Amino acid sequence: MSQTTEFKATVSDMFGQSTAVLARPSPATFERFERRGGLRQALIYVVLAAAVSAIIAAIFAPFHADVSVIGQLVTRLILIPAQFLIFTGAVYLVGKNLFRGTGTYAEVAYTFALFFVPLSILGTLIGIIPLLGWLVAALISLVMIFFGYLAVQSSMNLRDQGSAIITLVLAGLAHWIVGALVGGLLLALFAGTRG
Repeated sequence: MSQTTEFKATVSDMFGQSTAVLARPSPATFERFERRGGLRQALIYVVLAAAVSAIIAAIFAPFHADVSVIGQLVTRLILIPAQFLIFTGAVYLVGKNLFRGTGTYAEVAYTFALFFVPLSILGTLIGIIPLLGWLVAALISLVMIFFGYLAVQSSMNLRDQGSAIITLVLAGLAHWIVGALVGGLLLALFAGTRG
């Protein structure tokens, strides 16, 4: 495929590809789609999920005492894409540097977006239900780990189960550390401006 045809996936195309990935989870299914889009398409798709999540969360914010409408809009629009980029960047760096994975960052981001977007929107929708939301959120997290495992095998070409699992675990750890550091910096910045 030439580069001009590789990166023409529309949101409609990505939705169809997501449906295929969710219906037939395997590295082979991910392989079919990993080069049909790039980082730009992955970001568009993730930002769309962030917008849907932000709107749903903002609509239901008045029913929860601990959140605000504006807070839900802003944090979800910023944090969802940022967390996605950090995690997929960590997957790429760990897979490439520790296990000699041959995929590109664009393949990792696009492949992960195909399952992340529909599952995160589903999680937001179900998350509005008080008790059921927590249980389903835990289940969706487990499903995301499973799809992440398959996506690592495909996008980084790591067919060894151990390498794929270690890549996911280390990427999750890196994501958590970066999130804690950024959160701490933001907390210090805002705490410093109050005093």
